[in-house]
Amino acid sequence: MSGWIDADYVGAAFNGKDLSEVEFVHSKFIRCRFVGTRLTEAKAENCRFEECDFSGARMNAATFSDTSFANSTFRGAHFFLTRFERCRLIGASFVEADLGGLVVIESDWSWAILRHQNLEGAELRGTKLVEADLDEANLKKADLRQTDLTRANLQHARLTGADLRGANLTQVDLRGLDLRGVRLNVEHAILLAQCYGAKVE
Repeated sequence: MSGWIDADYVGAAFNGKDLSEVEFVHSKFIRCRFVGTRLTEAKAENCRFEECDFSGARMNAATFSDTSFANSTFRGAHFFLTRFERCRLIGASFVEADLGGLVVIESDWSWAILRHQNLEGAELRGTKLVEADLDEANLKKADLRQTDLTRANLQHARLTGADLRGANLTQVDLRGLDLRGVRLNVEHAILLAQCYGAKVE
């Protein structure tokens, strides 16, 4: 496995390159382009990929820890069995991306665009999803325990069988959602009642 250590790039283009199994350590990439780049089984630790374009990139089975992808674009990228641990993807866009088998641990995906995403069975426990756009996302059987979904857009999301115990659902509109088989706390039941105008005393 080759490695990039303490690399520092601004505005560089790595489009179409094969960076499979490459290890990135303490490196910084600002406004760089990885369009169509192969990053299969790559690893990144303590890195910054900010405002980067990963459109069409293949990141299957890659592992990222303590790394930031803030405001980056992943249109049409592939993340099969990809693992993010303690990573920041604030404001990242995943339009038309493939997130099958995704594992996210203690990461911050606030303001991320995840519309129409298939996250069925995804492990998202403890993830921050503040104001994330999950409109029409498939969250069936997803592990959403202890997630922070404050003001997240769950309109038309499919939640059948999801586990929301301990999740923060502050200012989330639960009306109209199919909650069959969803695991909730008593606090969530109260929030649901209040969404329909009930006064809980």
